[in-house]
Amino acid sequence: MSDSLLQLRGVRKSYGDQVETEILHGIDLDLQPGEFAALIGPSGSGKSTLLNLIGLLDRPTRGAIRIAGHDTVGLDEAALSRLRGETLGFVFQFHHLIGALSAAENLMMPLSVASGRFKSSDRERALAALTEVGLGDRADARPSELSGGQQQRVAIARALIHRPALVLADEPTGNLDTATADDIFALLRRFNVERQLTFLIVTHDPRMAARCDRTISLVDGRIASDTGKGAQAHPLQ
Repeated sequence: MSDSLLQLRGVRKSYGDQVETEILHGIDLDLQPGEFAALIGPSGSGKSTLLNLIGLLDRPTRGAIRIAGHDTVGLDEAALSRLRGETLGFVFQFHHLIGALSAAENLMMPLSVASGRFKSSDRERALAALTEVGLGDRADARPSELSGGQQQRVAIARALIHRPALVLADEPTGNLDTATADDIFALLRRFNVERQLTFLIVTHDPRMAARCDRTISLVDGRIASDTGKGAQAHPLQ
């Protein structure tokens, strides 16, 4: 579709030099603006490989990936990095916060990359983002002073501070207890609804997948099923 935020066509990924092993076998996938989709599948199905390709952290062996109107085939590393920074946000199972920095400074880090220094306007944006995730009063706390759920909220604020078009979340609640996981899921959903922000969430949690609008199941490097709002028909590959 021409208005797709994300479009994959015939995406294949292989590893190995002398003996090549194909992990993804011709993936076709579209995500529209505002979708809230889960990507599920057993271990070894290719979920992480697919997420790395969509996140522009790796290149497909064959096929095309188009994000926010940009054809990524042929882009050099600098252009890919620029597109990644402008368009994508990342949330991981483990927060990857810098322990020596405060919550606000962790958010300011990606903002300071271009200028090479912290600016007062960066702190204002960081404080606003922390307030949005309910941590406006913990801006000066270091990660070790925050609970697991609070650290994940900081990580979400960091992912959203650039106002990306697409957020890729890899097991965002996998390290949390059930109640905290529900809170984090509700926070992601709120940003989806209020900002029409698109999410693709990799999860092993069937409760989380069931609460997404769309569930894409990957099995042995192929899309086995695609159900819910926005789902596509996928011919046998």
